[in-house]
Amino acid sequence: MEKIIKYQKAILSVLEEYAKIKPANQPDVENYVVADREHNHFQLLRIGWQGPQYIFTVVLHFEIKNGKVWFQRNTTEMDVVDVLMERGVPREDIVLGFRAPYVREHTGFAVG
Repeated sequence: MEKIIKYQKAILSVLEEYAKIKPANQPDVENYVVADREHNHFQLLRIGWQGPQYIFTVVLHFEIKNGKVWFQRNTTEMDVVDVLMERGVPREDIVLGFRAPYVREHTGFAVG
């Protein structure tokens, strides 16, 4: 349980840090951190308006399952897994969920 709490804190610190970054070309769009600690799902959402266009985007999505951090979505150009590792999540406990299962064994991270 202690490991899960550590991973939750690491994920939330990453999401909160990236939530502070506002896109310059979208002044009417807000960032929201969504955390379901009970079911271990964590997201950074971007919601608002860009002119007449409604914006609703999942920027980052993580989940913790089977003691590993599953990195499910990244629409940024940032190396978020490097930040997670700096915050104490070991490489062998990070799964690149957005990569096909047959590719994961070649990533240097956990396969599942």
